[in-house]
Amino acid sequence: MDKRYFTIGMAGHIDHGKTTLTKALTNVDTDRLKEEKERQISIELGFAPLYEDENIQVSVIDVPGHERFIRQMIAGVAGIDLVVLVVAADEGVMPQTKEHLEILGFLGIQSGIVAITKMDKVDEEFSELVKDDIYEELRGTVFENSPYVLVDSLSNKGIDELKALIIKTLAQQDVRDAKGPFRLPIDQVFTVKGQGTVVRGTVYEGAVEEGQLLTIMPQGIEVRARQLQVHHQPAKHAFAGQRTAINVSNVTKDEIERGDVLVSSEHFNITRTIDVAIKMVEDLEHMVKQRMPIKCHIGTAEIMGRIVFFDRNELKEESGEILCQLRLEEEIVTKRGDRFILRRPSPQETIGGGWVIDPKGEKYRFGNQTIEELSKKKEGSPAERLTAALKEAKSLSIDELIKRTSLDKEEVSHALLGDEFIPYTSKEFTLQVIIRDMEEDLFDRLNDYHNQYPLRNGVNKAELLQGLQKWYPKPLIEYVIEHSSAANLFQRKGQFVSLSSFTPHVPSSWKKRTDNLLEALKRDRLQVKYLQDYMKDAGIPESLVEDVKRYWIEQEIVIPLDETYYYHGEVFSDAVKRLQAETESEFDVGKAKDVLGLSRKYMIPFLERLDENGITKRVENKRVWL
Repeated sequence: MDKRYFTIGMAGHIDHGKTTLTKALTNVDTDRLKEEKERQISIELGFAPLYEDENIQVSVIDVPGHERFIRQMIAGVAGIDLVVLVVAADEGVMPQTKEHLEILGFLGIQSGIVAITKMDKVDEEFSELVKDDIYEELRGTVFENSPYVLVDSLSNKGIDELKALIIKTLAQQDVRDAKGPFRLPIDQVFTVKGQGTVVRGTVYEGAVEEGQLLTIMPQGIEVRARQLQVHHQPAKHAFAGQRTAINVSNVTKDEIERGDVLVSSEHFNITRTIDVAIKMVEDLEHMVKQRMPIKCHIGTAEIMGRIVFFDRNELKEESGEILCQLRLEEEIVTKRGDRFILRRPSPQETIGGGWVIDPKGEKYRFGNQTIEELSKKKEGSPAERLTAALKEAKSLSIDELIKRTSLDKEEVSHALLGDEFIPYTSKEFTLQVIIRDMEEDLFDRLNDYHNQYPLRNGVNKAELLQGLQKWYPKPLIEYVIEHSSAANLFQRKGQFVSLSSFTPHVPSSWKKRTDNLLEALKRDRLQVKYLQDYMKDAGIPESLVEDVKRYWIEQEIVIPLDETYYYHGEVFSDAVKRLQAETESEFDVGKAKDVLGLSRKYMIPFLERLDENGITKRVENKRVWL
């Protein structure tokens, strides 16, 4: 059986005894700062080992309770597996307790225990009233059905019972994913003399080992994990759920801050725009308006941004889930499913929270269509999420699909076995429907081109690629052209692409004039005029001249002697046969003139054309038949 690692959190109102309870459970005083000692409140997150055996290891985070330290509280709770809600028997549920409850709900905390502290300060009768009061206050929250334990941290009453309940509860729940890429949101950065920079946080997912190469994001700084510690003890590995300190190389303390993320792969998204599903707190004091400034707490980061709605411009009361978008002022590292809290910067209050649907949000239009698309993204199966990502990007590698969908490699690889997905290179995937759309697009483009330029062989492939690359990646266009040509939908002639059913031809509207021109050219035999003069006499418009000439040459209907003189193909062929019949294996210019009766202005270009066409070869002053 693999060892399981968990982190639990203490949450609750200030001065309800969270730190004292943590010390009673762990024998560790988590108030380590001088200011915390003097003021007797927790400012930073406190950590301590709670329990360990061969099957399970449990750590405790003591979360600050004072409202000024809400950021630290969110940073701590975001990485925990179970919450012990601390409520003092002599005060009951307080405003700060309620805010913590809302935050815990938004962060998706499912497992909880209620610890009623300071029991030695109240008598038995009063304690029953407190329990009833707390039960009513917790109705409808994540703690509604949580077990209660009565404790007193100073006399150790109920401490063993609470500890046993924590371990039993954790043993029955799932652990974080230790198989995927490593991710540790950083909540503390400091320097150890002689060692360098140390970052600390709770491992969200994956595992890390000593000596491993990692990356600090969003900066993209590559570092090496020189040393690891779990609860101040050296360790070779750290796993999802463990509270871990990592001594990192190649970076100074000033280059890192809380909110940065230490990762082992490139599968995590760096983004400023995220599509989200949110819920609002029950009793909003102020209206939430379109594009209103917000503070987003996600992982250990706190970022300013704006909330963008697509189906409303404001809200005051809303009990259901709202699909919208957060546009942030700074880059963050996140993936689908990550939880966050939204706070109003002024006046300060928690306004809601939710989870990330798509870490790579785009700009969308206001209206129901966008809400429908976001709904599909939210509810989608792995195959549907891959399909949505590919419809947007047209082509993605497995690594890119992992980043865009926040699925793990195994889920992506399994879903890609479906018939709708096409591996068109060794690394890139697309969709059957995208290939069909591209074939239709190519068909329409080629058909339009053939109608406009019926004399041409087709569209130059480079021109076709350039026109399509605004919408599709180049390798995918090339694949569709080659694949569809093999399927006889299109055809290739050198660098030209055309419909397989297409043959270059003179348009019917100009056929009579071009036929008349060819008859005139044939009639003049070897004593032709400039081709341009024939074009004018036949009334061929200037816009068609080059296409007609190219078509005739490609079809060998006419043979160019040079840029001005052209022979009808039959006339040229007859001249070659006559010359060949009346000469030996080699001949000179004079002999050719005698046979064909041509002046020099025709004779020299004619002989050079024979050379260019591979009919003869010039050797000094003579031609040799090949």
